[in-house]
Amino acid sequence: MSTKQRYLVLHDYGMGGLWWWVWARSTREVLETFAEVEVVDSPANLARAEDWTLEELDIDDQAMPAGLDDLRAKRDQQRLLPGFGALANREVVYLRRAWDGDDPATYLMEVGPDGRWSRQVEVGEGGSAIKTDPEAWPFNPPVVDLFNPELRDQEVSRDEFEWAWAAAQWEEGR
Repeated sequence: MSTKQRYLVLHDYGMGGLWWWVWARSTREVLETFAEVEVVDSPANLARAEDWTLEELDIDDQAMPAGLDDLRAKRDQQRLLPGFGALANREVVYLRRAWDGDDPATYLMEVGPDGRWSRQVEVGEGGSAIKTDPEAWPFNPPVVDLFNPELRDQEVSRDEFEWAWAAAQWEEGR
């Protein structure tokens, strides 16, 4: 059994985040154990977090703190489904996701191995297509959990994404 080390783990829920120190054998073990988390590894953020009062726990503990317990339970359920982890460990993944909010649209996304966008095409109901990249986003947290089995059915080919990217217009002001 390999030695455990301490990882800084973040669950970014949009308007804030929950943070923990988790002792685990690897980054992958953390990501396979808890849904919708990120292992923060930038030296500046790790140094900053040393001064925070964060709960510290072992990945093998039966009981988890509030917030992390639900993320482990969610991952346990996902692990039972076909497609669990099918998109993990890829350098690039292309996805099509529908948004049914106030302004319905379809998003074609190019996502890196950390779940962050690198490029995106927003296709509106009328067919207009706007492309954006990280320069347009003040923040770029992970937008998908690549272990989530539901993503397998949202995957599109690189050719489909590139065709949409080439046909789209840049966001106004660019």
